Parts: sequence; C-alpha cells; structure tokens
Amino acid sequence: MTNSLHITAIPGLPIIQPGDDLPVLIAGALTAADLTLQDADVLVVTSKIVSKAEGRRVDLRTITPGDEALRLAEITRKDARVVELVLRESVEVSRARPGVLIVRHRLGFVSANAGIDQSNVAGDEDTVLLLPSDPDASAAALRERLSRLTGAHIGIVISDSHGRAWRVGNLGVAIGVSGLPAVRDLRGQPDLFGRRLQISIQGYADMIASAAGLLSGEANEGLPVVLVRGLTAQGDGHAADINRAIEFDLYR
Repeated sequence: MTNSLHITAIPGLPIIQPGDDLPVLIAGALTAADLTLQDADVLVVTSKIVSKAEGRRVDLRTITPGDEALRLAEITRKDARVVELVLRESVEVSRARPGVLIVRHRLGFVSANAGIDQSNVAGDEDTVLLLPSDPDASAAALRERLSRLTGAHIGIVISDSHGRAWRVGNLGVAIGVSGLPAVRDLRGQPDLFGRRLQISIQGYADMIASAAGLLSGEANEGLPVVLVRGLTAQGDGHAADINRAIEFDLYR
C-alpha cells in the first residue's frame, strides 16, 4: 500500500435514465472535469445509477401482494406492495418488526428492505428502485467499457449503503466488484513485533466503498461516481467473496 490516497468525486453527471450508456457518461464527465484515469485507479459507482441505467425502476401500481407479503406488511406497517418486492428479491426474512424488515438478499448479504429504495428516484410515491440484478456482472461490464474508452486498467466498485448490527448509522459497502480484491486475507503476515496474524481478513472493497461514501453521500449531493487513487492491491475479486457463509453467521 502507498501512504496516501486521493479521493475525488466526479462532477457533472446528469440524472441517469433507463438505457443510458453509463460508461460513456462517466468518461465524458471525467473529461469535462479534466481528469484522466490511470492504471490501478478505482471508480466507486453507486448502485442507484447502475440500477437506473439498467431499468430496475418498478411502478408499485403493477404489483399485487401475496398472502405472505400481506402478513408481513401488517407486522411491519409497510406498504404491502413494497414487501412483496422485498420477498421477491430475498431468500429469507431475518427480522420483521414495526418499521423494520431485515432480509437475506438473493445476492447473499443481509440488508433492510432488500435494498429497495425511493430516495433520489424520479417519479411519484408509487415508484421504487431495485438493486442491480447482478452487480458483479455490472461492475465487470463497466470496467471493460471504461478501460477501452480511457486506455487505463482500472477497478470498479458498485456501492450501496447498509446499516450494521448493534451500531447506529449507514456505511458504504461493495455489492459489485471487478478488477481488485474484494477481501484481503492478511493471515500469516507479521505484525509490528513479528507475530503472525491469525484471523485478520480485511473487507477491502467495503473499505473503499465507505471512503467514497464520504463524498458521494446519500442525499442531494449528486456525486454518484468517486475516483480513488493510490491503491495498489492486485486481484479480481467478486462482491460475493465478502458474504459470510451461513454456517459462520453468529448474528442470526
């Protein structure tokens, strides 16, 4: 690792619409900001603009909730149509309480409402946005196109914001990764006194996503792409590498 990082939010991206060519728009915004990508740069792209470009917007008026959605909606006091979508995007309900619906997403992580959101989504109260269908594939496609457009060998992290068990506040996490390790296994490396690390595994892509979140924000910042420069770890991981196996999940 280097001893400094440079984190820069990319200005000038328009509101993303379904079908937009996201790599071309990002490359154009970089050029307009007089920024040139370099090898080993990482672009952190919010899942929201990926979902918008991929047409993951849903009109709730088209959704008919089933019996389980109706039951959980009564418990959680949530819109039964939203609950139906949450169930379709999930494999297991972890907790259902008034105002709370925690699930294991079909992509393997645990989150509130399966990441379904209405913030920063154009439309009325009946419009919601799902997470990208396959964020790792989306990250790989972004990386390939942007590398061809810019000539730089870069990494891509697709980020989302998640809450944490036992702690208040959201953090940026990686739900899609390409061109860099998702985790770094530090076991066996020496500490300052020569002792070998026994259990240290670094959530590398999550740390990058969280750092980028300081600039991209979650409100009206309008900065969904962040450039991180100065990272040196090599590899080509996947966000699925970050998910803890169920048999080692101590918090369910």
